[in-house]
Amino acid sequence: MRGSGPRAAGRRRTWGGGGGGGGDIPSTPASLAACYSSPRRAPLWTCLLLCAALRTLLASPSSEVNLLDSRTVMGDLGWIAFPKNGWEEIGEVDENYAPIHTYQVCKVMEQNQNNWLLTSWISNEGASRIFIELKFTLRDCNSLPGGLGTCKETFNMYYFESDDANGRKLKENQYIKIDTIAADESFTELDLGDRVMKLNTEVRDVGPLSKKGFYLAFQDVGACIALVSVRVYYKKCPSVVRHLAIFPDTITGADSSQLLEVSGSCVNHSVTDDPPKMHCSAEGEWLVPIGKCMCKAGYEEKNGTCQAPSPVTNVKRGKIAKNSISLSWQEPDRPNGIILEYEIKYFEKDQETSYTIIKSKEASITAEGLKPASVYVFQIRARTAAGYGVFSRRFEFETTPVFAASSDQSQIPIIAVSVTVGVILLAVVIGFLLSGRRCGYSKAKQDPEEEKMQFHSGHIKLPGVRTYIDPHTYEDPNQAVHEFAKEIEASSITIERVIGAGEFGEVCSGRLKQPGKRELPVAIKTLKVGYSEKQRRDFLGEASIMGQFDHPNIIHLEGVVTKSKPVMIVTEYMENGSLDTFLKKNDGQFTVIQLVGMLRGIAAGMKYLSDMGYVHRDLAARNILINSNLVCKVSDFGLSRVLEDDPEAAYTTRGGKIPIRWTAPEAIAFRKFTSASDVWSYGIVMWEVVSYGERPYWEMTNQDVIKAVEEGYRLPSPMDCPAALYQLMLDCWQKDRNSRPKFDELVNMLDKLIRNPSSLKTLVNTSSRVSTLLAEHGPLGPGAYRSVGEWLEAIKMGRYTEIFMENGYSSMDAVAQVTLE
Repeated sequence: MRGSGPRAAGRRRTWGGGGGGGGDIPSTPASLAACYSSPRRAPLWTCLLLCAALRTLLASPSSEVNLLDSRTVMGDLGWIAFPKNGWEEIGEVDENYAPIHTYQVCKVMEQNQNNWLLTSWISNEGASRIFIELKFTLRDCNSLPGGLGTCKETFNMYYFESDDANGRKLKENQYIKIDTIAADESFTELDLGDRVMKLNTEVRDVGPLSKKGFYLAFQDVGACIALVSVRVYYKKCPSVVRHLAIFPDTITGADSSQLLEVSGSCVNHSVTDDPPKMHCSAEGEWLVPIGKCMCKAGYEEKNGTCQAPSPVTNVKRGKIAKNSISLSWQEPDRPNGIILEYEIKYFEKDQETSYTIIKSKEASITAEGLKPASVYVFQIRARTAAGYGVFSRRFEFETTPVFAASSDQSQIPIIAVSVTVGVILLAVVIGFLLSGRRCGYSKAKQDPEEEKMQFHSGHIKLPGVRTYIDPHTYEDPNQAVHEFAKEIEASSITIERVIGAGEFGEVCSGRLKQPGKRELPVAIKTLKVGYSEKQRRDFLGEASIMGQFDHPNIIHLEGVVTKSKPVMIVTEYMENGSLDTFLKKNDGQFTVIQLVGMLRGIAAGMKYLSDMGYVHRDLAARNILINSNLVCKVSDFGLSRVLEDDPEAAYTTRGGKIPIRWTAPEAIAFRKFTSASDVWSYGIVMWEVVSYGERPYWEMTNQDVIKAVEEGYRLPSPMDCPAALYQLMLDCWQKDRNSRPKFDELVNMLDKLIRNPSSLKTLVNTSSRVSTLLAEHGPLGPGAYRSVGEWLEAIKMGRYTEIFMENGYSSMDAVAQVTLE
């Protein structure tokens, strides 16, 4: 390739210039229509080729960005051939007269072929890894008469990087070989006659690239080939809004296993303390979401944005006097949750800097102490658990004058008496205050913020502080339900199918369509017919708890139905169900990074609960739900847990027993449930996830588990478990609860592992794992089993029974003597 050579612009009328070996195929120029109307008059090879090519003109996936697609170039491609009698361009048009660029070569009758086809310069647009998709046909050498010994069934592809478009005139040895391309299916002359010829599609990737662009080159060394299309592209993670954060278009990395961490920008009217992140995979997929933005106080989330909730609009005037104005209004259409109270701001017109704020739990107020014959401006806003909404527009009302116009002189004595009584009362009040001050008593001025403090059944709620409130402390449990859970009209719910049975009734899937909102898939828990009042309270108690939480890794409560039957709890729908069942169905199907992403989500949800002051007590993979995006969410908040004299020492709930194999030792022994005991349970969940839903402690009894844990035994590492993850499990299982990590520390440690995937490549040493399984003491030790086979089955190593027997370990005594060496 010492010279560039002239462009192969000629259009030959024979396949391979008459040297195809299979007989000349007529190639009179014809449009695509001729292929269908009169195939004998059309060039048979070209017709079939073009028909096949047109069937492949499909749009590339949205995560792929084309740098070149020869099928869509309307004009000249600008490619060159060397030598000029090698590769030839066959120019045809489709039914829309759009050009189809096809290059062919078939010099199978000649020795020592070295034919090059060079593309024009291709900009990589900043991508460091690009893909080349080739569509081509290739003739079977055995179908050629005489079995030509010089015929080949492969061709080569090369590339050369360059920062400009003037680097094509190079020597062959300056190009870097990408690969030798072979056909999966080659055609014969019979295929041409039967019209069953198929295109081959091959994709290769190149990277990392360091310059602005590159050239591609195709080398033929004696094959009979037609290159139908060349598509060059790179992959990206397309721009997306996730968790109220905008993630921009992101080009994938140069490494096929690389995850790029990308920070998102909060959408308008949303904020976050730590920018949310996602990871762009090499295949152009967003993975492992971390964190989220939250709508500002007064805004609600809708369709991935924060629009302000609807304000109070319909304000009606009530009784108006010279010193007071009474108002009433209707609840906003979209209040963003249950309204806890209203805030009313008012001021004398043109005196906006001096205003008064009063609060009311009712949709009405009376503003007193106003000036007669004065115009006052009122604005009203609602407060929900999400914060304050926006103020309404301004409403103006005027007080009456001191003396209303009247000819009735009988009013004068009454007014005089009223003024006299007022003066006397004022003198009494002043005298009382002065006497109080002389006694050394002086009441401090009350802080306006203290007046805003609310009391809920003995609980004090301070503005801006989110703390979990136990619904059982309310004298009236219904008050807790209505304060923390939104009432939904039953007509808004469509039940589609039953997906399970809950503690109180059936669990269904369905759709929720509320006015002004998009339809949502939901899960619906129903309360069975014939319930007692206690069962109703217990059933709705879970909603009172769940309604207090708002986090992407906590199951979201949509609302409740209490004003009609059946009574229902409506939550978001999690397509993949419970985590333990999902993992068992997909054993071994996920990467370590995906598993760590699941664990990170669970830890983030538990951090939120811990910060709220809520102790879960029953954290297990069965109580984690997972959606179609592999986002894990903590669920099951409605169980009361009582330690009873159970033969297996299990905690008992209304719905059944909770195995103590998830429970911390201090919670078993002293009923000491804290966030630290939840951390112990989280360590068991980690073990469940990495082992794809394996049952903790296998078939050991609960009593054996209690004894083993107390004696210091800990679950061994699951197979193929990264050492860093197993160390986190062991940290969670520290006997001293104060030595266990906090959930915020666990989130930070998992984030570091995600950002540094190489730290997950070191697996737990196999010999140390076997050593743990061969421990002489504890329920997993050999002494607890009657035979070697029984013991190996219990520790999930039954497939090694024959190996143990063949090596002389036929009794439990022999196994007990095994050392690490």
